[in-house]
Amino acid sequence: MLANNSQINILLIEDENFDVKRIKNTINYYENNLKVLDTVSNGRAALELISNNPDKYDVIILDYQISGGLKGEELIAKIKEKDPFVQIIVITKMTINITDYNFANNLIKAGAYWYGTKYPGNIEDYIYQPTDFILSIFNAYEKKNLEKHKLKSDRRLKQNISNMLESKKIIGESKPMIQLKENIEKYAKSDANILISGPSGTGKELVAWNIHLQSKRRLENFVPINCGSIPADLIESELFGYQKGAFTGANNAKQGLFEIANNGTIFLDEVAELPLSAQVKLLRVLQEGEIEKIGRTDKLSVNVRIIAATNKNLANEVNNNRFREDLYYRLNVIPLDIVPLKQRGNDIFLLFDYFLKYFSNDLGIEMPKVDEKAKEILLNYKWPGNVRELRNIVQRLILNCNGTITAKDISDPMILGNHLLIKDETNFEELYHGQVLQLKEIERIFRKKYISYVRSISSSDSSAAEKLGIAPSNYYRMCKELGFK
Repeated sequence: MLANNSQINILLIEDENFDVKRIKNTINYYENNLKVLDTVSNGRAALELISNNPDKYDVIILDYQISGGLKGEELIAKIKEKDPFVQIIVITKMTINITDYNFANNLIKAGAYWYGTKYPGNIEDYIYQPTDFILSIFNAYEKKNLEKHKLKSDRRLKQNISNMLESKKIIGESKPMIQLKENIEKYAKSDANILISGPSGTGKELVAWNIHLQSKRRLENFVPINCGSIPADLIESELFGYQKGAFTGANNAKQGLFEIANNGTIFLDEVAELPLSAQVKLLRVLQEGEIEKIGRTDKLSVNVRIIAATNKNLANEVNNNRFREDLYYRLNVIPLDIVPLKQRGNDIFLLFDYFLKYFSNDLGIEMPKVDEKAKEILLNYKWPGNVRELRNIVQRLILNCNGTITAKDISDPMILGNHLLIKDETNFEELYHGQVLQLKEIERIFRKKYISYVRSISSSDSSAAEKLGIAPSNYYRMCKELGFK
């Protein structure tokens, strides 16, 4: 609805004074809202006015058979090149058959909004069909405003997407990470299912977000689900929903997460934890694009892109009958592997600096410096918790250091957590295939691995000896016996 104080600014392109008068007489009944700002008699003069006065005109009334070489569809197209939002109403004194679709289509393709005849009857003071003509001007003005509003909305959406991509950017310049970013950009263009594999804490959900935000579904929902955190007896109702009255306590219908993600992306984290009953229903979604809501007799169609993730070897899970083979192949259309942090080299420093800056800004303090020996410890540490562990360590350091992060700060057991050992190192059956070794040999293996670990998080031999609670000379002798010296 046009506001009472709104004014629609009009450019009239007409070469016959008689018709100029008739058009102005027609719109004078709405002089508070409709104003002819300028009148020109040829197309080139009109283009010059539009070029010199951007966004001055809301609606252009154009005589189809204007004098001069530039007229008709050619002139319409050139006007729209100059101002894509201005709306063009075409009038002509030709006798036009209203079923002449070719004429109408050519005008619309060129960029016209509406067209009509001038005077097929005996009307001298007003244009023919004045009501339709006036309505077309008001409607054209509303269309211009809607198009401009849509452009602003689209720009805001694109900016929001850009902001989200920036907040969820993948940090890393190592060869595996460059390859991963290239794969994300490539696979985001497809709707194929993706299976992301990698140890806990490597950023599998971050990768899924980046795929979604670079895909054609980026304006739709991204719904992450941790399959391991939902109780087995609730997983189906959470994923697929239920109807009102489907069971005792179902007082209202509930949308499942697949329904919420319709036309968008669903991220199934820890997909290996899905119970077999839910795996069967998930397979139907992948095969048929349909979900079965509890209590609903007919199936519900959904259009969802599925990205799954796991820190387990799904092929082994299939071999051990814990995961359906057919579902595995449906999910594993495009495999993406994320390497552990310890294999990413200098990315450790990039991530460390990123989190350091983030937490410093969050706390409103100056970003601490990091000495070289501290960096050496960071590089040599095995990072069993990957990026998640690194983030936590940076947060601890920010709260405990005094302006500079030193090797001593990082070596503090509260920071790196020296009590952590790789899980496989305590699983003797897997390590030694059930073989029983002599105690002396086991002690040597343990000492070598533990000393190697302590050395990796120590800035010097004396620091390592201090952590172990032994004299430097004894430490040197032990290292020599174990082959470190």
